[in-house]
Amino acid sequence: MHPFRKAVEDGDHAAVVDLLAEDVVFTSPVVFKPYAGKPITAAILGAVLHVFEDFTYVREITDAGGRDLALVFEARVGDRAVQGCDFLHFDEDGLIDDFTVMVRPLSGAQALQAAMAARFASIEQEASGAS
Repeated sequence: MHPFRKAVEDGDHAAVVDLLAEDVVFTSPVVFKPYAGKPITAAILGAVLHVFEDFTYVREITDAGGRDLALVFEARVGDRAVQGCDFLHFDEDGLIDDFTVMVRPLSGAQALQAAMAARFASIEQEASGAS
């Protein structure tokens, strides 16, 4: 099991943050423009821990070189079932420098967007306090 997967499944936000590169780029499934930097990515991932319910990874797919990882997950957002995938790329130091999330179905993505939008003021505040 990859350390990132273990950290997420253990609910260990600090361990997740430790695996992020300072220049990580986070691409959200519900926002057009990617977010750049560890503070905002850490804050977003912290909020996601509260938004997703019954979150579980169901498949781990790695490349031969070990620099790319896909983690397929299932979760709920309110009464909406969500399936998705975290696509991670690791830099030379083994830290996540690119993090892309995709989710389906559309109703699940819309529920996720609404839940995250409701938390975004606190996400931005946390990110600015962490920088």
